[in-house]
Amino acid sequence: MSARDEVLARIRGALGDGPPAPEVPRDYRTGGDHPAGSAALVELLVDRLEDYRALVVRVDGDAASIGAAVSKALSDQEIRETIAASGVPGEWVADAPGLRVDDGSLTPRELDVVGAVVTGSVVAVAETGTIVLDGSPLCGRRAITLVPDTHVCVVRHEDVVGSVPEGLARLDPARPLTFISGPSATSDIELSRVEGVHGPRTLVVVVAGGSEPLGSQKGGPRTRAGGQARREHEA
Repeated sequence: MSARDEVLARIRGALGDGPPAPEVPRDYRTGGDHPAGSAALVELLVDRLEDYRALVVRVDGDAASIGAAVSKALSDQEIRETIAASGVPGEWVADAPGLRVDDGSLTPRELDVVGAVVTGSVVAVAETGTIVLDGSPLCGRRAITLVPDTHVCVVRHEDVVGSVPEGLARLDPARPLTFISGPSATSDIELSRVEGVHGPRTLVVVVAGGSEPLGSQKGGPRTRAGGQARREHEA
């Protein structure tokens, strides 16, 4: 027996047999009133995102429409260098300025000079206005989504769910999950808001799906000031 095993055995002996773990009730709400991807959920997600000061663009679900929206968003932000997650379709970033597809080699210092990152997403929760990235090729590694000053993220209608339990049911808990609710922002003790501290200062969400963009001009960002901030959590 190694010294480590001996120490652990003594700890187990001192602790003795504990009481059985209590059964956790599972009668909480796990679903919403609308199916994933429904118009009502998309509208709610857009409302939450705009309240968090994200820029929202609503387009058709085809690659050409998404690519046009991404290109316009990058142009509006005057981006000169762009990095894309390795699994992002080429049509989405065909006109991205100074494009580099991430191969994992760029350091945080090198990423700091990149103006924007383009990624997809794995799920979006309408009730909380939260977008989730899972580190997959479509979403990219965490560093590329936190260091550049602008994040252009594509969310498809079919990936929009109503509640957090519905979103979690779609996720692999073993993956590096990042939960994003608006652009990065924080406040000091005097409530002075500072943006871009913990992640991208600007979040552009391209909401893609349907035959017509609902409730807005195609390809045009809709914005509204709010009081919330981007939140990144590891799970």
